[in-house]
Amino acid sequence: MSRRTLLALLVLAALAVVPAAVAGHAKKSGTTLTLVAYSIPTNVYPKLIAAYQATPQGQGITFTTSFAASEVQSKAVAAGLPADVVNFSISTDMDRLVQAGLVAKNWGANPQHGIVSKSVVVFVLRNGNPKHIKTWDDLVKPGVQVVFPNPFSSGGARWEIMAAYGAMLREHKTPKQAIAYLTQLFRHNVSQDTSGRNALNTFLSGKGDVLLDYESDAKLAQQQGKPVYFLIPKATLQIETPLAAVNGSNRAAAQQFVSWLYTPAAQNIWAQNGYRSVLPAVEKKYLAQFPPRPQLFKIGYVGGWDKVNTQFFDPTNGIVAKIEQGLGVSTGG
Repeated sequence: MSRRTLLALLVLAALAVVPAAVAGHAKKSGTTLTLVAYSIPTNVYPKLIAAYQATPQGQGITFTTSFAASEVQSKAVAAGLPADVVNFSISTDMDRLVQAGLVAKNWGANPQHGIVSKSVVVFVLRNGNPKHIKTWDDLVKPGVQVVFPNPFSSGGARWEIMAAYGAMLREHKTPKQAIAYLTQLFRHNVSQDTSGRNALNTFLSGKGDVLLDYESDAKLAQQQGKPVYFLIPKATLQIETPLAAVNGSNRAAAQQFVSWLYTPAAQNIWAQNGYRSVLPAVEKKYLAQFPPRPQLFKIGYVGGWDKVNTQFFDPTNGIVAKIEQGLGVSTGG
């Protein structure tokens, strides 16, 4: 990514920082925390923040929030965008801030390993499913148009692409055959928006037959009365989103908020808004709403993020970059 592009993204991210609480919620001497997050949880954080402000430790705390593509947000914070709490789509976006000295090396030391919410990759489909899409193989049938975000800006796109790759391995395909499937999938791609939320909006505008997305985003669309339904494929990837407090003058207050987001009260709010809880007791409570899948796998199944980001998403030599180059698509790297 060029310095000019990064500067533009930093400016956009800064402009996206908006107040998340009215002044009446806080004392004049209270603390303002800045939350910088990936795009998908735009709708749940206002509810979490309001619930936190109703607790004794949340008294006098106000928030500003910024939501955009995960890698864009991570790079913006590393480049100077103010942040007290960060919630990204993938752990390597957090690692960038550890390397920059902005997040503690032990950010994932709690029982949940720093993961505050879970989801799975799903197919978001048109009502009635006119293309009869049920499996990963259906996505590459003639005439099927697939929407997913740009994997060089969106952590969600990386989850979705690795879900497709891992699903092929679950079908006992070789890695070479799984990569061949990804090439087919990219041939059927008709839109690569900058973030998962933008990709959903593109799909809702009428483009594509199927959207690869987070289960939480699909549930939100349904709650809002959008004309879609979703299907969880038999083989899918568990999405795990990392959370941390940022070093600085507000770190103590930020860590209190981070810790609260793991409490049963907060995890119930996550679950009520489409996210799979990281607490077993809360997860069990909502089991009917979040059915287990027979071939669910985690990112470690396909090598882990450190390996995957180098092997698949290096903007010059990665597998996805080479696929896109072969199709005449600019990686934006």
